[in-house]
Amino acid sequence: MQVLLVEDDVSIAEPLRDGLARYGFTAHWVRTGAAALDAPPGEMVLLDLGLPDMDGIDVCRRLRQVSEVPVIMLTARGTEADRVVGLELGADDYLAKPFSLRELVARIRAVTRRTVAVPTTGPDRAAPGAAPEDAVQVLGDLRIDRRTRQVRLGGKPITLAPKEFDLLALLAEDPGAVCSRQQILGSVWDPNFFGPTKTLDVHIAALRRKLGDPGRIETLRRVGFRLTVAPGHAATAPGPAARTSRREVTGHTML
Repeated sequence: MQVLLVEDDVSIAEPLRDGLARYGFTAHWVRTGAAALDAPPGEMVLLDLGLPDMDGIDVCRRLRQVSEVPVIMLTARGTEADRVVGLELGADDYLAKPFSLRELVARIRAVTRRTVAVPTTGPDRAAPGAAPEDAVQVLGDLRIDRRTRQVRLGGKPITLAPKEFDLLALLAEDPGAVCSRQQILGSVWDPNFFGPTKTLDVHIAALRRKLGDPGRIETLRRVGFRLTVAPGHAATAPGPAARTSRREVTGHTML
């Protein structure tokens, strides 16, 4: 795996790069945010927040505008607020310093397992501008294309962070059905998720804002959340390809 390591501290970056190599990872090391934005992102970005030229939060935000490459934030900022901001901006995981190499490698592998790759070449690729019928779901004025990971509301595209899209896609698999908090965390984040569950609330709030109506996602106190469909709005269910494209975790498919 090709990893982009963004870290200005030589005493951390050099042993980290050598350690990752022992686990089979090739790390391209840069020291500044500008260099990170100019470099190929590879298959994973390990991003320090305390960079000399710009805040790592801004680097993450700009990366998310052009790429869905997985991002793991590495930082001495360990407060809940910092973690929530990083995750809301699209980071896939957040690791506070100091940390062990084994923990970092485990996180990289966990994030990699959760990442769904969209075919760009070969026979499984759809024709340009087209999408398989069972990859597209219509819920009234809401259109979800799982193949291209695009969402349209009233015919207009809306921009979702990777976790926001995964959250919406999960709730849309069975509109009206309740997904428990643990079910969502286990499917969208990780089956062994630990940490503040406020992360989920932050993503729900952001998704409600972008959908333009808080009522689209209903909270059932002490139970979970469900996606609602306005009366009179027909809904198409996701086909088999959409359902089976969920991530493979711990040897079985999370649906």
